Amino acid sequence: MPLQAKSLGSALNQELPLHTTLCRREAASFQKAIKGSEEVVVACTQEQRLFSELAQETEGAVAPIRFVNIRETGGWSRDAAQAMPKIAALLAAAHLPDPQPVATVTYKSNGRLLVIGALDACEQVASLVGDVLDVTFFAQGGRSEQQRRYPILTGKLDSIKGWLGAFDVEWTRGNPIDLDLCTRCNACITACPEDAIGLDYQVDMGKCKSHRACVQACEAVGAIDFDRAPQAFRETFDIVLDLRAQPAFAQHAPPQGYFHAPKGLDLPQVVKLRDLVGEFEKPKFFEYKAKLCAHSRNEKTGCTACIDVCSAEAITSDKSRQQVKVNPNLCVGCGTCTTVCPSGAITYAYPRANDQAVKLKTLLGTYARSGGKQAAVLLHSQERGQALIEELGRAAQLGVAQGVPANVIPVPLWHTASVGIDLWLTAVAYGAAQVVVLMTREEVPEYRDALRQQMAVAQAIVTGLGYAGTHFALVEADAAADLDQHLRVVATRDAQPATDRASFAVPAEKRTTLELAIDHLAACAPAVPEVIDLPQGAPFGAVAVDKDKCTLCMSCVSACPVSALQDNPAAPQLRFIEKNCVQCGLCAKTCPEDAIALVPRLLTTPARKEARVVNETKPFACVRCGKPFGTLKGIEAMLGRLAGHSMFQGPALERLKMCGDCRVIDMFSSPDGEVKITDA
Repeated sequence: MPLQAKSLGSALNQELPLHTTLCRREAASFQKAIKGSEEVVVACTQEQRLFSELAQETEGAVAPIRFVNIRETGGWSRDAAQAMPKIAALLAAAHLPDPQPVATVTYKSNGRLLVIGALDACEQVASLVGDVLDVTFFAQGGRSEQQRRYPILTGKLDSIKGWLGAFDVEWTRGNPIDLDLCTRCNACITACPEDAIGLDYQVDMGKCKSHRACVQACEAVGAIDFDRAPQAFRETFDIVLDLRAQPAFAQHAPPQGYFHAPKGLDLPQVVKLRDLVGEFEKPKFFEYKAKLCAHSRNEKTGCTACIDVCSAEAITSDKSRQQVKVNPNLCVGCGTCTTVCPSGAITYAYPRANDQAVKLKTLLGTYARSGGKQAAVLLHSQERGQALIEELGRAAQLGVAQGVPANVIPVPLWHTASVGIDLWLTAVAYGAAQVVVLMTREEVPEYRDALRQQMAVAQAIVTGLGYAGTHFALVEADAAADLDQHLRVVATRDAQPATDRASFAVPAEKRTTLELAIDHLAACAPAVPEVIDLPQGAPFGAVAVDKDKCTLCMSCVSACPVSALQDNPAAPQLRFIEKNCVQCGLCAKTCPEDAIALVPRLLTTPARKEARVVNETKPFACVRCGKPFGTLKGIEAMLGRLAGHSMFQGPALERLKMCGDCRVIDMFSSPDGEVKITDA
């Protein structure tokens, strides 16, 4: 790699020693460095294991050690000589402290494995894992061994629910042969004239002609009873291996502990199954604040973005509590729910947005101070995406690819969908010209669609502020050659960055982060229109109120989860604060007059943060005492609807124009001859 130690050291304000064989002949330099108390960063991940072992063997080694890859990400590229600003940025980010730890989710497995499939296939599985797992078969035909070595369940599978250590399996047994009583003497098979009984010791009712020869053959044991009523069963298992063609779970991300192997187990699956005994932990990937959730109010459903996009079916509606429920045991940590959530009720926690923002700020700040221009942040997964970048770097070193361009800064994520519009716009505010998301075969189409929709909103905002070029792009590649071509386009794309880099720290609240980023971009913008039109699905916007239909009943005010719609205690007015609106649609769905429509847009003037009147009317005064008790339009609408009702004729209709107190007084004092319950 054509490393320039002096320029890199200058960017990092430290003296950087340059080595050629640090893991071999120059290992003593590494050992000397780690005997100090300061953190040591090694710019090599290939030999991470060797360095870690060497550190354990080095007496007096107490320094914390971090590793960072600057080779495939920058040094092995045709642009390597121009990649010093990027390499400096990667080295600076490697010095950042680890994010704050998050809560964990615990699974406990005792190794109870349910294998669903043909008996002979089940027995092959048992031969591989039966010494460490407690195996039970759920027979789906096939041939059973004569020796009874494992419990066998039969019948119709009704449902499988749960996760590792807590699968709840329900089935109905309705076959005439009870395997618990069957001795496998094979007498029934021999006796059956239709060959309706196979070596799975179950009667094929489609072939059976009711000769009942099998019943006679089994008379001594009594395992066959055609009059036996179907029985429902339920049992729990820790692990489920499904050998059927169709899986029990249709979602893209099935529960942990469930394996679908219609073609049989491969070696990695066997190893994984054998290891699933004990206690396991994973991060709790999300944080949920129900008070911010715009899912439901008053039994009306508003935003369902997180439910619709979850590939693990870990999020369900709980309208009775006006919120959603997120099952941490089913959550796989993709983070797409946090990306599409308009209010920030669900936020990503692994790492949190503020930790991710510190990394972006460090990368982009160091890159700019080192003289880098037109920075493009490449967000990729730390598994398939990382492997693809490393493959591209090796191809560039061999001269068959160009490699990662000098202005493209790779940033690994647990999942590419876990970072959304708030951090994308923050990255542009911090100095990025582009934000590019790399998606591979790991991601499902729903994630791609969700990110494209979010990118359309982000691009509309930036373009509306007058920034030229394309700032947000989603790249799909599953081969190094395809990625190479896409990154060449990214490297040459001219996108106008902000003139000044932002310095704000990202808070925990998503909406506040969006406000900070947009305010900064607006302050640096070439042109700031009063209103920027946004596509459908945007988390910003206004409401259009049809004043001819609206009766100011204020149902929308009680339904609004973010206080964007408000009443005025001093006058019959409906007020709106555009900054608060998340476009959830609860107001429109709640309105009994169908008088509200959503208008996705971004208002850039200070009026966005101020309450403005969107409808008002005169108060209606009681015809008896003169006290205002409703709105003129509301009372008129009520009179119009009840005028033809038999219960509201004559004086009864007139009482609707009175306040509550006067209505009661009039009912008991009116000499109009109405029949009262007290007259009986």
